[in-house]
Amino acid sequence: MTLLSFAGKTPLIDPAAFVAPGARLIGDIEIGPEASIWYNCVLRGDVNRIRIGARSNVQDGTVIHVDSPEPGHDEGFPTIIGEDVLIGHMAMIHGCTLEDRAFVGLGSIVMDGCVIAGDAMLAAGAMLTPGKRIPSGQLWAGRPAKYVRDLGEAEIAGMRAGVAHYVEMAKRHAAALSGA
Repeated sequence: MTLLSFAGKTPLIDPAAFVAPGARLIGDIEIGPEASIWYNCVLRGDVNRIRIGARSNVQDGTVIHVDSPEPGHDEGFPTIIGEDVLIGHMAMIHGCTLEDRAFVGLGSIVMDGCVIAGDAMLAAGAMLTPGKRIPSGQLWAGRPAKYVRDLGEAEIAGMRAGVAHYVEMAKRHAAALSGA
């Protein structure tokens, strides 16, 4: 893994988190306990902050970035990722909020000012355009992403199982990398 300071900010990683070799973390980043950042991810908190909550996973090849303050957006667009969030491989997460228990599918794009609520899902390959909000319990898909349907209880339970799976896999990868 590569950790780089930028503008006086250095990534802070909880000791119980897993950051895979090849991941690159730059600037104002905080990663919570049992969160996992997988192989070849890039997290760039150079002009704003990135926060990742406990047990959230950022899967292989994902890019997370932020945006600067601008007129009408005094805070700019930090990227705030809650707890128990699942982000699929090769996603692009930019200046948005993923609330606790949100799900972002493989290869999806989430743009500035978007919010994905808890127990909501953005399907694989979807693009959520700036400022859109996915309410809790909904599935959105497409480019641009649109409402498809409400999620069932089994689908929401499956998202929770995916989070638990990645917490366990992170422990196994950490042990393998340490030679244990």
